[in-house]
Amino acid sequence: MIERDEIASFLEVHLDEYGDEKADIAKCIDYALNSGVTPGGFIVTARDSGKIVGAVIVNRTGMKGFIPENILVYIAMHSGYRGQGIGKSLMLKAIEHADGDIALHVEPNNPAKLLYEKLGFTNKYLEMRLKK
Repeated sequence: MIERDEIASFLEVHLDEYGDEKADIAKCIDYALNSGVTPGGFIVTARDSGKIVGAVIVNRTGMKGFIPENILVYIAMHSGYRGQGIGKSLMLKAIEHADGDIALHVEPNNPAKLLYEKLGFTNKYLEMRLKK
């Protein structure tokens, strides 16, 4: 059974400077697990001796075509497990499990950007946001 608080705590710590507050991460988890909201999504984790060492959260968008069916919201690896191919394995499982296309947001200086490009992700758009 996926432990909501365990995953939220893991991501809050291991997303480093690319992270969000734990409450926002928990909302994303609730959405992915379809806790009263649709269209849901899914979570993929990697564990070592029962401890989470990597996690991916994908939310379904409920759209198709002009907006991809899925958005990869969070991916993080425990710093002690980076560079071992576990993150790539998590991404491949998420890609395999997703029904339809996947979008993700990545900072230009994030080292994971190279992995995403190797897996076939492209940068077609510049994202802009208006915060109200």
